[in-house]
Amino acid sequence: MTGVPETTVPEVLRRAHLIGIGGAGMSGIARILLARGARVSGSDAKDSRAVLTLRAQGAEIGVGQRPENLDAFSGGPSAVVVSTAIKESNPELRAARERGVPVLHRAEALAALMAGHRVACVAGTHGKTSTTSMLTVALQRCRLDPSFAIGGDLNESGANAHHGDGGVFVAEADESDGSFLSYTPSVAVVTNVEPDHLDHHGTAEAYTAVFDEFVGRIAPGGVLIACADDHGADRLADRAAAAGVRVRRYGRGVTGPDDARVLEYTPTEDGGTVHVSVQGEKLAVRVAVPGEHMALNAVAALLAGMELGAPAECLAEGLAAFGGVRRRFEFKGRSGDVRVYDDYAHHPTEVAAQLRAARHAAGSGRLVVVFQPHLYSRTKAFAAEFAAALSLADEVVVLDVYGAREEPEPGVSGALVARRIEAVPAHYEPAFDRAAVLAADLVRSGDLLITMGAGDVTQLGPEIVAELDRRAERG
Repeated sequence: MTGVPETTVPEVLRRAHLIGIGGAGMSGIARILLARGARVSGSDAKDSRAVLTLRAQGAEIGVGQRPENLDAFSGGPSAVVVSTAIKESNPELRAARERGVPVLHRAEALAALMAGHRVACVAGTHGKTSTTSMLTVALQRCRLDPSFAIGGDLNESGANAHHGDGGVFVAEADESDGSFLSYTPSVAVVTNVEPDHLDHHGTAEAYTAVFDEFVGRIAPGGVLIACADDHGADRLADRAAAAGVRVRRYGRGVTGPDDARVLEYTPTEDGGTVHVSVQGEKLAVRVAVPGEHMALNAVAALLAGMELGAPAECLAEGLAAFGGVRRRFEFKGRSGDVRVYDDYAHHPTEVAAQLRAARHAAGSGRLVVVFQPHLYSRTKAFAAEFAAALSLADEVVVLDVYGAREEPEPGVSGALVARRIEAVPAHYEPAFDRAAVLAADLVRSGDLLITMGAGDVTQLGPEIVAELDRRAERG
């Protein structure tokens, strides 16, 4: 595949200042800018692993939000890059507006970096990070060296972004705020479509409609790859095909000559094998992460990689080598014969899919989940659905809501979910500092415990392992 001069940086980004530079999306853009020779400054609320890494690579980063952070380089920044989470009251954003400095949304900056590449974007309510990561690792195995920007760190490299020498750019496309409408992909993957982020989109209909707009941005001659096993994605594919977009589907019931039909999925304790038929060829793809939903993500990556010019057999080898993404069923430790994992699932469908996968990994042991709801609006809208999903475990601890960008809402707490769980024992624990002790009280020999949610619940895994170890030492 023909390379492109990737050291070229768009003029507006030659001296870029990123507010909230330590975030998953923003740090990825900073990595690519630095690798291409741009000067990068930024700020964040605190030091973090991402901030320290970027400093080591040459970024000038201040801790705290102050207008003077914009003066890291003489002449000031050529642009300030922000995410949706940055409010207009932010002192650095306000200073940039007053000075007349161009302000770009994170997605606009990423779209500018995609120029000159063949772009593959992975969208969907769930599975974006895992599918984007699988596609990236598979293309790397096929020596295509893609540039990539992902919402999580690859276990293989510990990185969430990379400046590659190939002519391909792979990106996770975020629908939560509609910012994926900044991209013009040649290959668009949609893993699923079901209502979420209603705090931004307002209604389920509006949420669905933004995916139609995304498909409308596919470059001429491009393709939509959609999961036929998901009702929302399948209907999206129907509408796209009717509008003249080339469509390839994947799943168990597909019949088209260019589709990828799943013939069988065989789970194992640490992953599974998916048997798939595509363009008259049968492949067995080993997936080293558990769950049929992950196997479907691998098939989506297979199709996308083929569209980008990689051989199916090579892609299958790359997918077998995929070691996962941080916070996606990530092993956190073991105490005796109790295993502890952590997962980012924060929507009812994600929670149910991951608990089904964890059930296989648990073997003969029980499955215990410590769940932290994410966002007051999501907790209120899907409390009953969360309760049904969590009931797939044997014992449940529900923490209080991690509000993130939202203010607390009266009457909305973790109790809203916990009290709806009737099929299995459920415990509401509003005190975060008591959660590790409660979890240690509940687990038995041979159990698998999983902490789950998009907030700071990820901190609990090591604490639970340490608490179990202390109890074992005391006898």
